[in-house]
Amino acid sequence: MTTFRVKRIYDEPTAEDGVRVLADRLWPRGLKKQDAQIELWPKDVTPSTALRTWYHEHPEEFGEFERRYLEELDDHPEALDELRDAGEVVTLLTARKEIEGSHLDVLLAVLEA
Repeated sequence: MTTFRVKRIYDEPTAEDGVRVLADRLWPRGLKKQDAQIELWPKDVTPSTALRTWYHEHPEEFGEFERRYLEELDDHPEALDELRDAGEVVTLLTARKEIEGSHLDVLLAVLEA
């Protein structure tokens, strides 16, 4: 069974990270690709640009965001399976300062279900 972790992409990579996965649709500002040490960047498991934009405009509507995001994830079971099979430890990386209340809450729940 895979253990999933979450951390900011700007934090120093460590051996405990296991497989490092960028879980954002956009590349993080100010970060060189060689410095990120990313092994996977499955954009299909990130919220679409339209959904990201909508949630940015309606941050108080997490429930509706979650519903829409789950619908998007339903369209990409193979990408979710790839993450579940990526390794013993998988660290989902994000540029967000506030991880709580983000798409990662939803993605983690789906991956760990």
